[in-house]
Amino acid sequence: MRPDLDILAGLVGSGQRVLDLGCGDGALLENLISERDCSGLGVERELDDFHACIARGVPVTQGDLEEELPRFGAGDFDVAVLSLTLQAVSRPDRVLTEMKRVAPRLVVSLPNFAHWRLRATVALRGRMPVTDALPYQWFDTPNIHLCTIVDFEELATGLDLGIERRILIDANGRHAPKLTNRAPNLLAERAVYSLTA
Repeated sequence: MRPDLDILAGLVGSGQRVLDLGCGDGALLENLISERDCSGLGVERELDDFHACIARGVPVTQGDLEEELPRFGAGDFDVAVLSLTLQAVSRPDRVLTEMKRVAPRLVVSLPNFAHWRLRATVALRGRMPVTDALPYQWFDTPNIHLCTIVDFEELATGLDLGIERRILIDANGRHAPKLTNRAPNLLAERAVYSLTA
């Protein structure tokens, strides 16, 4: 499992009912079910990833998470997870609001588009950046809402989501060096949040 998914699993905890939105190949949900005694359901749009979930034995539904979320009842889950997907949805504010409705706790990870390397690429080369964390060209990227750590925290506060914990991570998905805490918006490549409704 990727290191960043291990961090997310730690924030989810044990024995939780989990909704994993944009669950990819199901690695996180498989870990939560087999190693942390959680129950859960994944929602995945991409057919190859949906089939990978099935192959892992992970409960999953195939579809667009923005269309699937309203179908769940209030409080159906203990934790709703959104891993590196918020920037690819049409309405991030609505997705977070719906997540808050279906679960009292949210675990969200996102790339930080204000990282200094991204800024430098735009400023010095005049081109949209391509990095290990953001490997797409401007014309084929699934990322339609570019946000920064500051932007996300402002949105979360505006939606009455409490920021219980923030973990800054590097490009490899591991905990970022402590120095990153001095200027997270500039130095962190990604962030993971535990939010409360």
